[in-house]
Amino acid sequence: MSSYGTIPTSSSPAATSVSLEYISRAKDRIKEGLGARRPWAELADVHSLDLPRSLRESLARVRTNLAYFSMNYAIVALAIVFLSLLWHPISLIVFLAMLAVWLFLYFLRDEPLVVFGRVFSDKVVLIVLGVLTIFVLLFTGATTEILSALLVAAVVVLIHAVVRRTDNLSPDEESAGLLRSASPPSS
Repeated sequence: MSSYGTIPTSSSPAATSVSLEYISRAKDRIKEGLGARRPWAELADVHSLDLPRSLRESLARVRTNLAYFSMNYAIVALAIVFLSLLWHPISLIVFLAMLAVWLFLYFLRDEPLVVFGRVFSDKVVLIVLGVLTIFVLLFTGATTEILSALLVAAVVVLIHAVVRRTDNLSPDEESAGLLRSASPPSS
């Protein structure tokens, strides 16, 4: 029987299954990473905003909120940098390319990175990618915009971390110990 005129279901079953496995693993890792993100409604709860009574309470709030909302704060910082680069298309393209490099070499890897037979730890990869990203972005001519965007992001995050009360955060298994240890002693 001839298969002339039929539509093939796949071009190469082995290649397709490998690429589909990689894509599905990437989606799972991204979902897992975003799973650490707290609900935006919890971050933006207006009723939880209050000025701290002391410097000690401010530092405890910053420590707790930075740990609790770390993924949200990272997304806010990346969004601020992204928005600042909209008027610098070359820098934006470089930023997106570096984001792809980060995804491929850091976030979506299951095994240690091996280059020329040498194994590199995640800490080394993180430091090298961080320095490389800053170095490449600063050579795109948007140095002032990038530095000012990072400064604005740091200020926004710190202001939120100081004024967001920590007594009504919903503790889970990971953050329960942090919330107990970072709460200021009652006087």
